[in-house]
Amino acid sequence: MVDKLFFLKFLKFCLVGFSGMVIDFGTTWVLKEKIKLNKYISNSTGFILAATSNYIWNRIWTFESTDSGIATEYLSFIGISIIGLVINNFVIYLLSDRLKMNFYLSKVFAIGVVTLWNFLMNFFFTFR
Repeated sequence: MVDKLFFLKFLKFCLVGFSGMVIDFGTTWVLKEKIKLNKYISNSTGFILAATSNYIWNRIWTFESTDSGIATEYLSFIGISIIGLVINNFVIYLLSDRLKMNFYLSKVFAIGVVTLWNFLMNFFFTFR
């Protein structure tokens, strides 16, 4: 059975992730649709901006980290996020380019997959 603290942290992580999703989607949309940048550059930029915001909120609120090694912690979080970005782009590629699913619907599925990856890796490694 999942322990209550683990579940509460996951819920907080998801709420923080939702705010990140707004940053991610907003940035991606502006860069892709208005500025006409490549969809993968747009997606990657939105993802990295969201990951940085998510780190700050997860450090403060979700995991209540007081680790003085903030640079190491941030780099761990971003490293996990970059692996998540590769997973994110791969899922989008499979669903959008190969299966011809709508780009933004593909992005929603990708976010779901990456949320699980990011939470578990950060729970067990970054904020242990």
